[in-house]
Amino acid sequence: MLRSPRRRARSRLPLPHRIANRGLAYASAAALPPVARAVRRERLTYLSVAKLRSLTRALAAVRRAGVAGDFVECGVALGGSGIVLARHLDPGRAFHGFDLFGTIPPPGAQDPPEAHARYARIAAGEAEGLGPGDAYYGYVDDLLEQVRASFARHDVPVAPGRVELHRGLFEDTLELKAPVALAHVDSDWYDPVGLCLERLHPHLSPGALVIADDYNDYGGCATACHEFLGRAGDMRILRAQPHLVLQRRPGAG
Repeated sequence: MLRSPRRRARSRLPLPHRIANRGLAYASAAALPPVARAVRRERLTYLSVAKLRSLTRALAAVRRAGVAGDFVECGVALGGSGIVLARHLDPGRAFHGFDLFGTIPPPGAQDPPEAHARYARIAAGEAEGLGPGDAYYGYVDDLLEQVRASFARHDVPVAPGRVELHRGLFEDTLELKAPVALAHVDSDWYDPVGLCLERLHPHLSPGALVIADDYNDYGGCATACHEFLGRAGDMRILRAQPHLVLQRRPGAG
């Protein structure tokens, strides 16, 4: 979620996946839907233009294909990408956002030294916000209420059965009851990324998409994704830039 400074994870994907869709890295903000431009303008998201473009492309794909299920976000932060997801809800779908709504937990043993150095800056109070004078979101005492207000301001108020925010650690809160059409996993480190992928997997509809946002940012996230792909034979890679996009094979039962 907090992106700079960073060291890019070394990709272990085959060359075609590493070079595919690199044009997304040069996506223009003008090509974004109005709601995506608005959350960037209001500094509600850490996602780059290219990542927002990829996210909205994924939304369009699952809606066009009629993939059944809800939209899920693991790692809401300031709420910007969650607002984009919620604004694209069709009738019968719900949005579920999961977050601690505070300072993120530390990385673990499977995360590289750069991740631990990164977290040390956060824990020391040295992390910066998105713009001049902005506090790092993890330091905001009433973050959940601020996020709720942002959703309401963008015409997707939090409401049971439609737009829901779940506060707490993923291991305590990520319990899904409905099929999932699209999931945005923005949870930084090896352990939370791996846990989210495992808990999402049984609920993914055929054709569902999963975005691992930190795949090219944090080595622990990349490792968790590779291990998950080694176990989940019904998942395939659609693209690895500007983040990893996986699909449950349309014919999977």
